[in-house]
Amino acid sequence: MPHDGPLDPDRARAIRDSFAAQSLMATLGARMTMLAPGRAIIEAPILPGARQQHGYAHAGLTFSLGDSAAGYAALTVLPAGSEVLTAEIKINLLAPGAGERLIATGRVVKPGRRLVVVTAEVEAEHDGARRLIAVLQGTMVPVPPA
Repeated sequence: MPHDGPLDPDRARAIRDSFAAQSLMATLGARMTMLAPGRAIIEAPILPGARQQHGYAHAGLTFSLGDSAAGYAALTVLPAGSEVLTAEIKINLLAPGAGERLIATGRVVKPGRRLVVVTAEVEAEHDGARRLIAVLQGTMVPVPPA
């Protein structure tokens, strides 16, 4: 559910700073490549340390990227200074994560003051072609500004 208008530059900077503070995302080599009202995209290479026994991206990598993309999408529709915590999130793994990198696109389905319903799609990219490998749906709980 995109919202009207661009994201305020100060708000975007604060959200990108929050993302930069996530040590797991840094460990995974993840980058936030797009941020807009109600939407966020996070990409990460499928590094040797993030593969499962068959050589595909581990489901933990897929989940982590989808959860973070959905959470940051939620953060774009909340007041400045807010943060979010995942209350619950479900994943459907649709195909093996074969390729060089994963791209997670988070979207807000329904914003709210107490709960934000979100979704994310995760694609694997191989030789420039993308394949949908997972969908997530969940609920984020806003943490109000201090």
